[in-house]
Amino acid sequence: MGFDQDRALCQAIEQATRIPATSSILALDEVFRRTGVARYGLVTPYRSDVQSRIIANLGRQGFECATERHLDLQTNFEFSEIGEATIAEMIRAVARAAPDAITVMCTNMKGAGLVEAIEAEVGIPVYDTVATAIWASVRIAGVDPRRIVGWGRLFRDVR
Repeated sequence: MGFDQDRALCQAIEQATRIPATSSILALDEVFRRTGVARYGLVTPYRSDVQSRIIANLGRQGFECATERHLDLQTNFEFSEIGEATIAEMIRAVARAAPDAITVMCTNMKGAGLVEAIEAEVGIPVYDTVATAIWASVRIAGVDPRRIVGWGRLFRDVR
């Protein structure tokens, strides 16, 4: 739905609770900026129309989609049923375009656990949106993200 809605939601949460808030997409934006990502590869389970809106939203933030893969699925349950082998193959496919980074964008896909191995294989940072939300949340809480192991270079290298 766009970055402005996430920003407004997080601001409302912060005003109501006095607790800092973030979202997976705002965290992804922060990670892309901190790591100098200009061109990214996009992996999602979504329909083509949703995929197009994601690409447009990220484009308005200054990020270019080098390539993408999606599965044309519609329901959260379907998203949760996507196997790790399918996700890994989608990542490999977008890696061939040599983007600065790859994002697995869906907080109901099982991408985070693949990141460590697939980054070693393709040589490109992979930022899963479950992982970006956790990365940003632990930082907000004052916890060093390096304490989280096995989820890739995001937790080791991004400050």
